[in-house]
Amino acid sequence: MSQSPLTPESVPKADSMPMLGLGTWENDSPDQCAESVRTALEMGYRHIDTAQIYGNEDAVGDGIAAADVDREDIFLATKIWISNLAGEDVLATARESMEKLGVEYLDLLYVHWPARAYDPEDTFAAFDELADDGTIRNVGVSNFTPDHVEQAREMLDAPVFANQIEIHPLLQQERMREFAADTDLELVAYSPLARGDVFNVPELTEVAEKHGVSEAQVSLAWLREHDITAIPKATSEAHIRDNFESLTVELDEEDLDTIASIDRTDRKVDPDFGPDAW
Repeated sequence: MSQSPLTPESVPKADSMPMLGLGTWENDSPDQCAESVRTALEMGYRHIDTAQIYGNEDAVGDGIAAADVDREDIFLATKIWISNLAGEDVLATARESMEKLGVEYLDLLYVHWPARAYDPEDTFAAFDELADDGTIRNVGVSNFTPDHVEQAREMLDAPVFANQIEIHPLLQQERMREFAADTDLELVAYSPLARGDVFNVPELTEVAEKHGVSEAQVSLAWLREHDITAIPKATSEAHIRDNFESLTVELDEEDLDTIASIDRTDRKVDPDFGPDAW
């Protein structure tokens, strides 16, 4: 594998979290998943994101084990699924996830959605227990509204480190961005390329052509300019590298104004158990 001119140190950090990671949603072929994780880590990524519902924690663990990168240098995150959010189930399945991943601690553990078995008091009591005993280093939430985040903070002794949400130039999430900036909350963007739709937006193509880069790289650079961590899904070495090289893209104010002018609310993920008020 050819070497990227970028290094792990090229990736800015939000506290301990590298602001560009590898997402693994739908990467459900075990061999391919393990290889994409290994490829990303050896290219310079240091943030890997998975979830119980993805069904690939074993393969992600295999990729981490295969990579020539120390575990301590990797920021590893997974998510507790909505059927496992009762307190006892949080404790049991978090440890099952770590066993599958082959690790002794998690850098970040999320509540995947505030739904089904989710009970703020019971769920977060278990998260606090995991934080207190060193099993997890950071508590996260995902798909939470500002009201959900405030409620979580009331229940937790540990801080809420991050909220993972869908955010991209076609769903710019101004309200959540303002809330995060005002309350010291990190945002992590899933589907940061809008499931590939960023390639079909004239404003993004205009900015991409100006810089001689891809629309994907522009979208990831836009997130970084707004202090948002991105975890784009990629399986091939070419796409993993293209996303990594977004770190070389610097947008100017004209670019940011052009992207801000995209007047769309194009949500790709909206299950029936999602929040009523996004």
